[in-house]
Amino acid sequence: MKHAAGTDDGAWIVGRDRELTLLTALVKGLSSAEPATDLPGTGVLVVTGGPGSGKSVLLDEACRTARAIGVRVLRCTGCEVESGLPFAGLHQLLRPVLDLAQELPARQRTALLGVFGLAEDAEPDSAQNPLLTSLGALTLLSDLAARGPVLLVVDDAHWLDVGTLDTLAFVARRLEGEPVAMLVAARDQSVPAQFAREFPLLSVDPLDAASAGRLLDLQPEAPAGRARSRILDEAAGVPLALVELARAVARDPRAARDSLPLTDRLEAIFAQDLPALPPATRQLLLLAAAAETAELPLILSAAAPDTTPADWHPAERAGLIRIDDGRLRFRHPLIRSAVYQSATYAQRHAAHLSLAEVFTGDPDRRAWHRAAAVEGVDEGVAEELEAGAGRAQRRGGYASAATALERAAQLSPDPADRARRLVRAATMAMYAGHPRWVAEITGRVTALTEDPAVLAEASLRAGWALAVTTQFEGSLGYLLPLADAATEENPVLALDALATATTPAYNSGESAHREKIVRIAERVPVQEDDSDRLWILAGTDPLRHRTQALALLHADRDRTDRDGTGRDCPSADEESGPVRDRPLSQLITWGAAAWVLDETGEAVRLLGAALEHLRRSPTAGANATVAQALALAQYESGAWTAARTSLDEAYRTAAEGGLENVVAGSPILGATLLALRGDADAARTAVRRAVHGVDLPTCRSLQVRAHYALGAAAQAEGDHATAYDRFRAVFTQDGEPLHFHASDYHLADLAAVAVRTGRAEEARAVLDAAGRRHAEGEVSPRLAALVDRAHALLAEPDDAERHFQRSLARPTGDRWPFERARTLLDYAEWLRRRRRATEARPLLSAALEVFENLGTRPWTERTLAELRAAGVHATATPGQETDLSELTPQQLQIARLAAAGLTNREIGERIFLSPRTVGFHLYRIFPKLGVTARAQLRDVLPDALREVPEA
Repeated sequence: MKHAAGTDDGAWIVGRDRELTLLTALVKGLSSAEPATDLPGTGVLVVTGGPGSGKSVLLDEACRTARAIGVRVLRCTGCEVESGLPFAGLHQLLRPVLDLAQELPARQRTALLGVFGLAEDAEPDSAQNPLLTSLGALTLLSDLAARGPVLLVVDDAHWLDVGTLDTLAFVARRLEGEPVAMLVAARDQSVPAQFAREFPLLSVDPLDAASAGRLLDLQPEAPAGRARSRILDEAAGVPLALVELARAVARDPRAARDSLPLTDRLEAIFAQDLPALPPATRQLLLLAAAAETAELPLILSAAAPDTTPADWHPAERAGLIRIDDGRLRFRHPLIRSAVYQSATYAQRHAAHLSLAEVFTGDPDRRAWHRAAAVEGVDEGVAEELEAGAGRAQRRGGYASAATALERAAQLSPDPADRARRLVRAATMAMYAGHPRWVAEITGRVTALTEDPAVLAEASLRAGWALAVTTQFEGSLGYLLPLADAATEENPVLALDALATATTPAYNSGESAHREKIVRIAERVPVQEDDSDRLWILAGTDPLRHRTQALALLHADRDRTDRDGTGRDCPSADEESGPVRDRPLSQLITWGAAAWVLDETGEAVRLLGAALEHLRRSPTAGANATVAQALALAQYESGAWTAARTSLDEAYRTAAEGGLENVVAGSPILGATLLALRGDADAARTAVRRAVHGVDLPTCRSLQVRAHYALGAAAQAEGDHATAYDRFRAVFTQDGEPLHFHASDYHLADLAAVAVRTGRAEEARAVLDAAGRRHAEGEVSPRLAALVDRAHALLAEPDDAERHFQRSLARPTGDRWPFERARTLLDYAEWLRRRRRATEARPLLSAALEVFENLGTRPWTERTLAELRAAGVHATATPGQETDLSELTPQQLQIARLAAAGLTNREIGERIFLSPRTVGFHLYRIFPKLGVTARAQLRDVLPDALREVPEA
């Protein structure tokens, strides 16, 4: 076993065999035909550990290994001061290869260079699209990788700006098929959220006792005796502490008597070298620590006039810094911290002012250095930061804009200005897709102002943030009082707040919240645009409010689907101009209401148009909730392949934006599809992962869907007892629905397994309770058909037929093909048992066609068995969905776009992949579909998937 490895600068790597093996495998996998199989994921590894654990040393070794085998290395290091500068880390990473940006597609080139202020063809005030920026970075790296493998090394990621982190995470999720690997290092307690959950982690733990002793023995003046024991105790296996404490004891043996806390001790050690340095060198180090830039000319220009490059030499000889190719690097971040913290306030103030003078041509950096020199408040600097936030916003750097506005608020002498800037910061954080940040910012506003407009906007932002992180009670605590107070003076605001509140109220399922929303809404006068009221009515009680909500939905649709002369516009079934020209908020509101009201086809049309709109917007991260709602509607309408694609997009976008409700909800629906297609084990695993850490009783909509997915998995395996327990759990012990809307759609599922487990009486009690509730409102044709099926299954044998016939006689029943096919199967089974096989056969054939097309193996097998029992020799014939079942949602999306004639580059722009990755996926798609050429794709795709919406 290797105990220690030497590095180029004389350092030793001890006790890191496992870490070095993984890193070496990752790097060497880039230049081999077969990537390393020991590493999970797609070439991304997040290295975590405490300060001084040796993360940077391991990354250095990975870089040396890469360069030795001809792998191109691009590297960036996070800087605390630059964490507020939009895309500063990304610029550092890509700067050596930015010349390749000229080869990018025009929109990507403009977006990528625009965030660096380098786009010559960008409009001065044009808003950048963060997704296009990320796609530009991905395409640039893919083009670079076409010339040879690339290793991306990101150190101190916890100090990178949010825009860089979002872009790097976007790239990391799309490296499959690219000869590109990414190493990301961050402190274990500060791993950026973008890399904390999805990627494999390599924890760099403290060294064991033997390795720690070995590292001490390798030092030039190895400590002995009591000093050695003291160092081993206080260093606690941290390599940097071991090395630095050994150096301290070598300089002064009395240092071993001290017992300072570890961090203080390390910083004291680093600062201990400073007094011996010449004043000019100390000034340069302070400027470098304050500037956090590696460019020597900038640091020198901020120094005293008589400073020369030779003044760096004492710091280099002391081992504090390294200078290569005109760029400076501190040996460890704690050295930078020690240099900065050991300076007096007056020295730090002077350093920042000097740097502000140097950055006269860079107003953003100048503003940040002026801000660092302020003690107290300064409206002038606050205005500069606010102006910088505006520039960041126009470049698509919403997170950087939020950071600048937060600091501007701190510097604002007027509490009203402070509150206004905080609310604007919250808005930018919302656009950046960081709900927890929004909640933290808005929490500070109420103590600063009594301005009702500012407080109202803060409450709206806070309510949104808590709603998408499943903190529904907190969300409604902001939104409902706001709406209640605004009903008369600002009815538009009241409806906006109530519509926002309806979503968490729907998801929580709590009746008290929904009733309060309705009571407040009744006091709000009718508005010219009353679309918010439509969602309020549908989302709070689709049973009691169905008639009124449908009237609003149809009135809005009829008004929008006619032109100014009153003539009919193109069919509502088409992706026509009237639909696509509607405001985005209306598309989402009407689409969500249509889904809840079981106007499923309308929901697919409206939500699909909304999703296309969002894909073109600079804040496209908001499409997660829309994509999930669309997936639910597609699933119910029988478009399961399209639903899988929408689910994939919803999850990826939600994971990037932190929308916890979708991060859990999308995999649950995916698990349902797995269960219905017979993959019960995968379904259970998906549910378990999805609900981990989610308080399901506070989110009953998810709880019901999770129960159903697990029940469907049990049903697929013939475990009817477990299925019954799961389906029964979507109702309370008293037979009331666990969720006011979602539960009743599983009445027929409950009835089906109840008769197989001898628990029909209990299921009848639940069904009777549902009947009493339904009598208080109007049920949809879909729900009515399901209730009829449940009655048929639980009825006495001679009374079942009329219920089956009534269920199948519903004129719109074929809009929900899977549900109708199960009713056909149940009725056919009833007929065959009564020796009416001739009547059963056509029903079984119709059900079989649906089940085969959807790829539902358990239901297909059951139907085939019934057909054989009815005297028909039947075998399975793969349907359209079965042919495509081996494709991932992303591969299916690529196949559709390629079949429509789009090039790899055009496909990449549409779904945010590099052209090379698109080609990699097509290489895998062809054999799965049994084709050998791109032109054949159109022939193997079903009609419903051949056409794709315009970009």
